[in-house]
Amino acid sequence: MDSNDAAELIAEIHEDRAENAQADRFRNRAALLIALLAAILAIGGLGGGNATDDMIDANIRASDTWAFFQAKNIRQTSLEVAAAQIEAFLATPGLDDEARAGLSRRLAQYRADILRYEDESDPAAPTDALRGEGKKQLRARALAFEAQREQASQQDSNFDLAEVLLQLALVLGSVAILAVNRWTLALSVLLGAGGTLLTVNGFFLLLELPI
Repeated sequence: MDSNDAAELIAEIHEDRAENAQADRFRNRAALLIALLAAILAIGGLGGGNATDDMIDANIRASDTWAFFQAKNIRQTSLEVAAAQIEAFLATPGLDDEARAGLSRRLAQYRADILRYEDESDPAAPTDALRGEGKKQLRARALAFEAQREQASQQDSNFDLAEVLLQLALVLGSVAILAVNRWTLALSVLLGAGGTLLTVNGFFLLLELPI
């Protein structure tokens, strides 16, 4: 081996070491990205689980409240029919005073109950439209539960899409480490950014998804 051969060998070794060092830096950065995406995925999974629980709970509460509303409505309707019958009896000629007085008292009670079924606010919280057992309060409460259900459903959709994008980003990031491919890592970063934005939107609903 002459001096030229030795110089070429030294240059090749130096070049290999430089390439290996560059590949190591690439892999370290890709591994850091994967760790970050995995953390975001875990946070989004927690948020998605809570959103699903909230959606189910709100749906049950809305169904129960509407069922109570219908029961009130049926009872109110039956009282309205009974009141109409009493009014017909009171219009009958020849009705004695005692019977008329008894029917009038019953009619007054029915009318009071009809009004109470329609609007029965809680005396302890007269300014709260959601408190109380009247149809008005039950309707407002059921609509509020439905709004909570829709909000939780939108959050859940964001978290589901975010999970898909983050999972794909993690897979591509792993492939990038094995292949030392920058384009694959760039695609992983792009998908990870989309998943991160959807995760943030899942918590705060800054934008409504067109789905």
